[in-house]
Amino acid sequence: MPRVIFLTPVFCLLEFMDRLWAPWRMGYIVNNSQSQTGCFLCEALVQKDDRKAYILHRAKQCYVIMNLYPYNNGHLLVVPNLHVADLDLLKADGFCELMSMTQAAVRILKQDMCPGGFNVGINIGKVAGAGLPEHLHIQIVPRWDGDTSFITVFDGARVMPELIDGTYVRLKPYFDQLRD
Repeated sequence: MPRVIFLTPVFCLLEFMDRLWAPWRMGYIVNNSQSQTGCFLCEALVQKDDRKAYILHRAKQCYVIMNLYPYNNGHLLVVPNLHVADLDLLKADGFCELMSMTQAAVRILKQDMCPGGFNVGINIGKVAGAGLPEHLHIQIVPRWDGDTSFITVFDGARVMPELIDGTYVRLKPYFDQLRD
C-alpha cells in the first residue's frame, strides 16, 4: 500500500519560524545579483578614503582590506596591488611582501581578537573556489571554539557579534603601527 504524505504549505510553516535579521547582507545580495564590471579589489585600492574602502594598511606592493561579507569578525584579505590571477605572476619581492603582510595581519588579529586558530588560504581559479579568480588574494579568517554553532550547521547562517565598522576601528591602530 502506498504511503501518503501530507505537506503543510510553506506559508503555514513561516508563521512558526524564527527570524534572524541581518540587514547588512542586502548589499551582498544586490551586488551579486547585478553584473559587476571591474574588480572590486582594484576599485578599493584607487579610492582615496581608506576608511570608506575598509583598507587597514597599504604597503609598497600589497594592502590589507576587510572582507565586506565576512565568514567571521576580523575576516581580512591581503591583496597584491597588481591585478594578477596567480602566484606565478608576482615577482619575488611582491610575493615576500604579500606573505609578510599576511604574517603581520595574523599577529594583529591574535593580539586584538584572541582567536583559537585561523583559516589562511588562497583559492586560485574558479574551480578552486576563488570568488574573484582574476585578482589573487589571501583570505585570513579568525576562528573561535564554537563559532560554527548550530545556526551555521542547520540554517546556513552565521552570527556576527560586531559590525564591520566596529572591527575596523579596533584593528586600524594596530595596522597604523606597521612599517613598510
